[in-house]
Amino acid sequence: MKKGLCALALGTFGLGVAEFVMMGILPDIASDMNISITQAGHFISAYALGVCTGAPLIAIIAKDWPLRKILVALMIIFVIGNTLISAFPNYWIALFARFITGLPHGSFFGVGAIVANRLAKEGKGTSAVSMMVMGMTIANLVGVPICNFLGHHYSWRLIFIFAAVWGVVTIFFIQRWIPELSPLPKTKIKGMFAFLKHPEPWLLLIATALANGGVFCWYSYVNPLMTDVSGFKAEMIPFLMVLSGASMCLGNYLGGFLSDRSSPGTVAMYTQGVIFISLALIFLFASNPFASVVLMCITTGCLFAVSSPQQQLLLQHSKGGEIMGGAMVQLAFNMGNAIGAFAGGLVLKKNIGIEYTAITGSVFALLGMLMLVWFNYASRIKSSINHRL
Repeated sequence: MKKGLCALALGTFGLGVAEFVMMGILPDIASDMNISITQAGHFISAYALGVCTGAPLIAIIAKDWPLRKILVALMIIFVIGNTLISAFPNYWIALFARFITGLPHGSFFGVGAIVANRLAKEGKGTSAVSMMVMGMTIANLVGVPICNFLGHHYSWRLIFIFAAVWGVVTIFFIQRWIPELSPLPKTKIKGMFAFLKHPEPWLLLIATALANGGVFCWYSYVNPLMTDVSGFKAEMIPFLMVLSGASMCLGNYLGGFLSDRSSPGTVAMYTQGVIFISLALIFLFASNPFASVVLMCITTGCLFAVSSPQQQLLLQHSKGGEIMGGAMVQLAFNMGNAIGAFAGGLVLKKNIGIEYTAITGSVFALLGMLMLVWFNYASRIKSSINHRL
């Protein structure tokens, strides 16, 4: 069981590096391709667009395939995308390659969550999903900083060569460590979306987008906040990012651990409440270096603590369309990231202080928590009715 989950974690590690490394190497790419930073920023948008396109599209195309075959196909697409961006100097080809690289992201998490649940012992489903997600948190802790160093001091193309090779290695271990699993029961395309007729999935998706939006409203601009408001020297930022990555790893583990002992809905609700409080406190105490670091670690830890419970909840509430439900969680994550960063940018344009990105983000988090309060209430009512019947 653990070997199969490790194979899934290898995949999410590669996806995490490919997604998050771009933020740190934009100047290197812009210089190498002789384009502006704004144009280089389109590589981030192209990946996000690939995630949003691939999540529903691949779920529809591969809905009747064996699960291991889907995972292998997704990693092949990942390898192709990273190979293209590392090999071609042309801006438009590289932009298209980033779009291709993003295509398998959402579906890998969606299918991976289903596989993790099948491999897990009874009652350990959320912990199994969190082990899969651990790959992405380790990518933020170790992979992205190392790749940023390689990109800055040698060549940014080495990063994507590494990602392509990592994808090949992941395919090998998926084939070796994940058993042949039967496909999900055959469902027509219309049936894959049938779960969206109920309010619970919508509440979960909105809550997911709001939680990520709240955190990224602040976290997208954490670098200038730490230097300009908290008073840290620029040389300290890489160390602070390592602390943040470690918090993500710990939060991800705790989210799965607590969900298996309580319930994913309860853990997600309270975790979003902590995000709301910590963002509000960042606004109040950002000028205090110690408080700023502690609250940063709490917030980024909670960001991943809520990830596995939400993924698990969508699977539970998307019967007949599990692949689509699991993929849509990643869609909601990415939409939240984009909306949050945009909202934070609007705050910065007002010139009222970077710390206001945190209080703005706290409003998003509060709304997300209220969505989960509503979700838990609706779930209890439905469960009570079903029990009486």
